[in-house]
Amino acid sequence: MKVSRLFQRTMFGIFFLFLLIGVSTSVVSIYSVDLHLTSEYEENSRDIAKTIADASVDIILNRDLSSLQSLIDQFIEIQGISYIYIVNDTDEYLAHTFVPGIPEEILESERRVGETVTRNLAGMGDFVEVSSYILAGHVGSVHIGMDVSHVALAIQQAIGNQIYLIAIIFFVGIFASIWFVSFAAKPINSLLDYAVTLAKRENEEDSSETGEQILTRNDEVGHLARLFQYFSTVSDPEKLEQPSDAPSKE
Repeated sequence: MKVSRLFQRTMFGIFFLFLLIGVSTSVVSIYSVDLHLTSEYEENSRDIAKTIADASVDIILNRDLSSLQSLIDQFIEIQGISYIYIVNDTDEYLAHTFVPGIPEEILESERRVGETVTRNLAGMGDFVEVSSYILAGHVGSVHIGMDVSHVALAIQQAIGNQIYLIAIIFFVGIFASIWFVSFAAKPINSLLDYAVTLAKRENEEDSSETGEQILTRNDEVGHLARLFQYFSTVSDPEKLEQPSDAPSKE
């Protein structure tokens, strides 16, 4: 489909506009989904940590560590949770889900209960850790780690359909714009052909079907076609050699 040179800049402008809309929409969509899902995962993990903290008060006070271990083993099966560990008020580890043992990065780290902590554990990957006090910190705290790659995968799945939809709209819009611009350029090309026909026939009238259709149009193309026809009818090459008799403006 050939596009008239007159509309090429218009086409480039439409392409750029669609590209700008697609890229900006994708960036905003990715940022919004990332922010929302990350916040949702952190909030869910905090709720789980609070649930474990509330359920482990009596267990810790009774020093029933086997029951405490069974409790956190149940929650580790929840999708998105990678590890759980519980420490008492003296920073002693009471239970954990690490195999074979607690990583050095966690053993050497400072405990910041209530804050979101980003950890990089050797051989395991990157994690986001949330925590909750047990009995307002008098008994200890619960810490839960979420795998960042799992959160990223959930984000990719969430935005995948949106990106596909944006891409489809982009390509459909491009082809639609090409069709509309070509449709708008068609009368211009017909007018050009009509003008060339008048020039070749000199003062003869154009009786072709295309010429008649252009002359009957009630838009700018029709006005220009009738104007071309008028000049073709009244034109006289000999008048070009004669001095102009038109009165000058005062």
